[in-house]
Amino acid sequence: MLNKDLNNSVNYPISSEEDELWGLTITTVGRQNICEKENYPPEKHPVGYFFDVEKGRVLNEYQLLYITNGNGVFTYGNSKQSCFITEGKMFFLMPGVWHTYKPLENSGWNEYWIGFKGEIIEKIVKEGFFLNKTPVFNLGMNEEIIDLYYKAIEIANEERSGFQQALSGIVMNILGLMYYRNKTRAFEDQELINKINKAKVMMREDVYKNVTAEDISKNLGISYSGFRRAFKELTGTSPSKYMLELKLNEAKLLLNNTNLPIKEISYSLNFENPDYFPIFFKKRTGKTPSEYRNFASNGS
Repeated sequence: MLNKDLNNSVNYPISSEEDELWGLTITTVGRQNICEKENYPPEKHPVGYFFDVEKGRVLNEYQLLYITNGNGVFTYGNSKQSCFITEGKMFFLMPGVWHTYKPLENSGWNEYWIGFKGEIIEKIVKEGFFLNKTPVFNLGMNEEIIDLYYKAIEIANEERSGFQQALSGIVMNILGLMYYRNKTRAFEDQELINKINKAKVMMREDVYKNVTAEDISKNLGISYSGFRRAFKELTGTSPSKYMLELKLNEAKLLLNNTNLPIKEISYSLNFENPDYFPIFFKKRTGKTPSEYRNFASNGS
């Protein structure tokens, strides 16, 4: 189903059994400019999507709605918790969760949306990546995200062979950007950002030295507790775990490109206990260092 005019594009693309094997299919994509005092939602949506804002609705799919140029209210869940929506906010609708939303009568808004379902998004949600206190993400006005919606609308309207797979890639891109922007938006101390970036460089350059995260925080003139908290907020992991991942990557290079004994690799990368190195390596790669080296040398 396709409905287009100068300010609106509403599409409910079809998907085949083959498309569903891909793991993510798109059910709807579009944009609407809602003017002040305009009835909402416009009567251009099929049964199952059109809803009475007073009664709300429950979907059997996921949707990402991005609001620009306007204000409104989003209400969701059994407790009917409400969030004030301003431009630059995205809300993530989950299947089986009651919700309703509308622009303020004296405001209107511009909305972009894309709906989808499949085992890929089920796994991502199950792993807890979007367990926010609310399903509202403050992304700010982001041209890159708007461009992705426009591209999705264009592809859906053309409906050429493979369009569902192309749309699924756009959904993953939007989800990734939403997660990333939401994680880092509140982190605005540029001086501290520069210090964290410097710390990452120091960790890479000193991967063969016996340097700890505490040493680096001291070198940067930051308390370790403040350094650890800021590092995790900005990168998503602790300084110590980041350093271990650097050592792991370096160990892989040494195993692939040298004949150094495994214990010597462990010592050179300053693992405190050489017996811990193969345990850590197998936990992260699924192979012992010897197995990894043999696997790489055989080209398998």
